[in-house]
Amino acid sequence: MAGHGADEHPHGADRLCEAGDRVYSRAVRRGRLPRREAERVPCLMELALLHPDPDDMDWLVPTSPQEVMTRLLRGMYDEVRASQRRVGSAVAAFEWYAGLGRQVPAPGGASEGPAIRVLDGLARIQAAMDEATQACTTEVLTVQPGGIRREAELSEGLHRAMALRGRGVRMRDLYTHVARHGHGLLSYLELMGGAVEARTLDEVIERLILFDRTVAFIPANAERTMALELRHPALVEYLGTVFERLWRLAIPLTAPLPDTGIEGISHREQSIAALLAEGHQDAVIAERLGISVRTCRAHIARLSETLGAASRTQLGVRIAQAGLDGARPPVVIPPGRGSPTAR
Repeated sequence: MAGHGADEHPHGADRLCEAGDRVYSRAVRRGRLPRREAERVPCLMELALLHPDPDDMDWLVPTSPQEVMTRLLRGMYDEVRASQRRVGSAVAAFEWYAGLGRQVPAPGGASEGPAIRVLDGLARIQAAMDEATQACTTEVLTVQPGGIRREAELSEGLHRAMALRGRGVRMRDLYTHVARHGHGLLSYLELMGGAVEARTLDEVIERLILFDRTVAFIPANAERTMALELRHPALVEYLGTVFERLWRLAIPLTAPLPDTGIEGISHREQSIAALLAEGHQDAVIAERLGISVRTCRAHIARLSETLGAASRTQLGVRIAQAGLDGARPPVVIPPGRGSPTAR
């Protein structure tokens, strides 16, 4: 709403404005409220006191008063040395939240955060990731789709990785085979030493980060400006199982990719051939393998030349004949059976 921007609410969770106090209290009593009712109090979203309902994005659900109290106490511990001025107001706010928490019990009697939480905005995602990193003591499992990792992407999470390494946390990363060609990834792994183990596959699932088998983060939209924080034990266990099965199928980054057994056809072209045989379009194949559409089409052209196919239809037949469709082991095509230029 015009005239009610976040700059008109310059306060923290320890001293809510009158409107924020009223709306948050109403949300706690009801369990949720329509998003439009919070338009005049953007401070509640900015302070993560309200967040989107994962079942209906037109509604907002409140962060439990117990969780808010935990945040406040943690903030007090970090800031008390730097500023004594905020202690009084934070204690008063703690008493206010404690009183409100006694009025409404936490769902299911639990004192922890919700099983599924929507993180709206990159800043909130980064803050949640930093919090999970600080609490992590054993292992981190990640799946990184796409192609070559840009150095900016690697640098973004470097501080978390270094903190984990310092505490002896084991890290395992899954990438696509294309990521092997990125110098940034190799430099990152060299910097991390033995703390990180990496493997690659033709294609992987969407991005996943799993801390200590207790909390997982996955994207909530295509732009990755929203994420889901998952703490439900069944969901987290399922994602951990998926990771372990992919890990067993993956090839260590330090090991070479297996030979296709067909002269002139690379491992990547074998993967493209299998996806073509499944009927996928060029853009879908490129996305799944982490390459550009232009690169994908260049590989398809080389496949056609090597297999002696003059059209896409004929290419499909030759892919099946060569066993590149995954139905049977690949066979070696003798020179002269395919294109006159076959090697």
